Amino acid sequence: MRSPQVAPLLLSLLLAAGTDVTGEEVDRKPNIILMMVDDLGIGDIGCYGNDTIRTPNIDRLASEGVKLTQHIAAAPLCTPSRAAFMTGRYALRSGMGSMGRVQVLLFLGGSGGLPASENTFAKRLQQQGYTTGLVGKWHLGVNCEHRGDHCHHPNQHGFSYFYGLPFTLFNDCVPGEGSDILADLQHTLRNLTIILGVGLFTLVCVHVCGLLEVSLWLLVALFFLSILATAVWYVPFKLLPTWNCIIMRNQEVVEQPMVVETLPQRLLGEAQNFIKRNVDHPFLLFFSLAHIHTPLFKTPAFAGKSRHGRYGDNLEEVDWIIGKLTETVDSLGLANNTLIYFTSDHGGHLEDADSIIGQKGGWNSIYKGGKAMGGWEGGIRVPGIFRWPGRLAPGRVVDEPTSLMDLYPTLKYLGKDTLPDRHLDGYNLMPLLEGTVERSEHEFMFHYCGVYLNAVRWHPPGSDSVFKVHFFTPNFSPPGAGGCYDTKVCLCHGEYVTHHNPPLVYDIFHDPSESRPLTPDTEPRFAEILEQTAKAVERHQSTLTNKQVSDGTPPQANTDAPSVQSQMTWEKILWRPWLQPCCGTFPFCGCKEEAPHI
Repeated sequence: MRSPQVAPLLLSLLLAAGTDVTGEEVDRKPNIILMMVDDLGIGDIGCYGNDTIRTPNIDRLASEGVKLTQHIAAAPLCTPSRAAFMTGRYALRSGMGSMGRVQVLLFLGGSGGLPASENTFAKRLQQQGYTTGLVGKWHLGVNCEHRGDHCHHPNQHGFSYFYGLPFTLFNDCVPGEGSDILADLQHTLRNLTIILGVGLFTLVCVHVCGLLEVSLWLLVALFFLSILATAVWYVPFKLLPTWNCIIMRNQEVVEQPMVVETLPQRLLGEAQNFIKRNVDHPFLLFFSLAHIHTPLFKTPAFAGKSRHGRYGDNLEEVDWIIGKLTETVDSLGLANNTLIYFTSDHGGHLEDADSIIGQKGGWNSIYKGGKAMGGWEGGIRVPGIFRWPGRLAPGRVVDEPTSLMDLYPTLKYLGKDTLPDRHLDGYNLMPLLEGTVERSEHEFMFHYCGVYLNAVRWHPPGSDSVFKVHFFTPNFSPPGAGGCYDTKVCLCHGEYVTHHNPPLVYDIFHDPSESRPLTPDTEPRFAEILEQTAKAVERHQSTLTNKQVSDGTPPQANTDAPSVQSQMTWEKILWRPWLQPCCGTFPFCGCKEEAPHI
């Protein structure tokens, strides 16, 4: 006969075990999924006001979570924006801001990239026991000194798993879409090659016909010069699909050149499989979509289905992908312990259009400007959605200024990382997302165009106003246009900008389209705005290291601080064959990955 004391004892043991399990669940660090679309305009999404493109899955994330309406990228272009996102710091702090024409990395065979000395949120979470993965676009460099050193590779920046594009998707990856890379330089080199070839042919003919005595050495020299000119033009530029359009799995090139048609399905499948492999322990997944950068995809299931041509088709495909990934999380029972974040790296590309497809870039809603247009709102205000059932109240809207750089300190907080860090420009968003505070910690934000401070945003304490002060603005072309259509992207220096003295001042709370500049007559606080932003700039600049310098260039400011080597110089950007990732024996690079059925 069982002792009457056994039942209470068993009950006590079960309660104790239950308490331990509950404690483990409570103490377990959350999973984190970051989803970033490339070149997405804030006006493209239904929950941000678009009523003609169908984005039900993204809209559902917003209705089940928190939507940020003033979410700001640290730069209006891919490379510097993503560098700031990864590090929680303005891009010029890591040398990823440009001083000249080229504002993003152009070749996988260049030596520029995110320095190994930089911390990323992936590194910090990896140190806290997270399994970390990046699926999709990187665009922050690969090699430094030789092929295979992988000094800038995602694996060296905290991602234990990488599958995707070490560069980006761009027009050269698809035949017939034209070229994005230094098209004018390509044209000049091609013409030079033709001139040398024609000149050599003419001299040979004249010599053979006996019309003019031409030195054999001159003909030989011209022949080799023509060969050299052809190689300088043809090899780096005409073989760009082989050099730049590749897929890597960790540090191995698995497809070169990549098959673009199956890329969306493969990226989605890799992201889903990463989640399934890591259901039993905390993970970080950065899902960096190849959409919606040009060239636009032509996936049959979505082709012709939207009301906005191929761009709309692509955006509805993006929404489907987001839905499938969210469905994977929910079906595995991970929703209540998973923070999902959705955003874009910067605003839509207004100048990208042609007569056949029409508009190929995004819509930035009522905001002025777009991609590569400095501090104009359309290029830097992006969607920001957080979903975490049970932790974040559904349907909450936050109108305060926030930044993509805020993800770094937010993830550190969630990962229980309390170790010392460098100077950060972002802030932990959890108090704002959870509603325990109503005010953003960003009283000031600084908007850069390359390494040049373009504008400052000031949200005065106790005021709804958000003032933005523009020190210079890009010159739109042709005159009267709403973008830089002559150059395709706006530039940040010299004749391409207009400096303003006094600066242009807007209150983007009352004038979000930046169409009515304030004056001392219309704004009583005008002088105070200029004074406060000037003081903020001085404080901000005191935290910077020496200005970015190229090799051999002496520091120019803040002599007590170490210099930061620019990663965006011509020397570091241009193609070098010994740095080129290759599948096979260079230069005979080529391999194909068998696409899984999804």
